Formats: sequence, structure tokens, C-alpha cells
Amino acid sequence: MNVIRLYCIGVTVLIVAILANGMASKIQCKTWYDLIQGLTHSNSYWNSLELKDILWLFFAYPIILGIGSTLGQLIYQKLTSL
Repeated sequence: MNVIRLYCIGVTVLIVAILANGMASKIQCKTWYDLIQGLTHSNSYWNSLELKDILWLFFAYPIILGIGSTLGQLIYQKLTSL
């Protein structure tokens, strides 16, 4: 059952991450993909990040994924209590 729990949480986090990346695009923030791509091309890419990008990448995005994990746990509990 533990594998099913982890799968349920993982799928939920994946869906939340996809939605969060779409939201980042809407609000014109850099994503982790953008950051990694930028850093592979130039170490000075850090200088091009704005405050909103840093807040998104290091605060908002991890919080959103944490909420996704909690949501996945709740979904698992609901499915297994039926």
C-alpha cells in the first residue's frame, strides 16, 4: 500500500507542478527549466533574474509543490477510506 500512496502523491505533485509552470508563464516568471538553461549558457544569468523570479523559484514554487504533496496525501486517504 505504501507504493500506491507514493504513486498517488507523486502524480498529484506532477499535476500541480505542470499547473504551476503554466502559472509561471502567465505571470512571466522564470521556471527552473529557464534557470538551468540560462546557467548552462552563461554564469552571469543570475544577474538577469528579477526579484519576482527569485521569489517564485525559491519561495512560491516550493510552497505550491508542498501543497500538492498534502493534497496527494488527502486524495490517497479518501481513496483508501472507501
